[in-house]
Amino acid sequence: MPLLGVARKERDPATKLTANIGNALREQNDRLSRAEEIERRLAEGQVVIELDASSIEPSFVQDRMPGDIDGLLASIRDQGQQVPILVRPHPDQPARYQVAFGHRRLRAVSELGIRVKAVVRELTDEQLVVAQGQENNEREDLTFIEKARFAHHLNRQFSREIVIAAMSIDKSNLSKMLLLVDALPSELIDAIGAAPGIGRPSWQQLAELIERAPSPADVSKYAMSEEVQALPSAERFKVVIASLKPSRVARGLPEVMATPDGTRIAQVTQSKAKLEITIDRKATPDFATFVLERLPALYQAYHVENQRKHGE
Repeated sequence: MPLLGVARKERDPATKLTANIGNALREQNDRLSRAEEIERRLAEGQVVIELDASSIEPSFVQDRMPGDIDGLLASIRDQGQQVPILVRPHPDQPARYQVAFGHRRLRAVSELGIRVKAVVRELTDEQLVVAQGQENNEREDLTFIEKARFAHHLNRQFSREIVIAAMSIDKSNLSKMLLLVDALPSELIDAIGAAPGIGRPSWQQLAELIERAPSPADVSKYAMSEEVQALPSAERFKVVIASLKPSRVARGLPEVMATPDGTRIAQVTQSKAKLEITIDRKATPDFATFVLERLPALYQAYHVENQRKHGE
């Protein structure tokens, strides 16, 4: 009888759930302990020195995609470099260094042609990528796709344990990031860019649309076109995903016209017989008047152009 009682207890769902929660908490505590140990080592003896920016190379694992640093440039130009970067002696080249974190600051200082303030630490590859990941998590200015790509790059070279410590995420979220990056053509991600404000659900939707697309290569080609590249990164994402969705216009449903920055300007409804453009006069009364006043001149310009084409 006692043995039967033990067997029932082991099969008890509540007991199993408690054990799973305990394992998850232990795993999380292990990750925090690893992160705290690396932070403790990095904090020892913070001595800031000045280095020639040309002697410093980026980390061997890319985290950020190319982006605008005008604000950072202006800040450092006016106030100087307030926060030092973290570097390690280059593992293969004497008298050179490698960035652990502070890539944007290094880029800005290099463009300004001044020496860079840095803290030098002896770091293993594992310590470097964990420090790089922790700094990104603290700043919270990497976009979702940059974080996912960073995790993907790390996963090629390091154990899952190191990647989880660097990214401060659990196994489930890491797996989702890795699967998503694998599902998207790398040239498409490059063409879209960092896409600020675009989260995982939207990228997942893009991956699903790409999977059903007749030619993913054509989607990448469209994203790399001059027309799309002229838009901000987040807008590039939006027009690419819109190009893959079934057209609502074909079903006679209204479609919103908007500026590249997302400002709504009109609603368009098309059918085989007519095209209707609706402007909200309450929202943009001046624009509605502007369009009405110029419509006759616009038609005249069309008429002249049409006659010219047929006359050629």
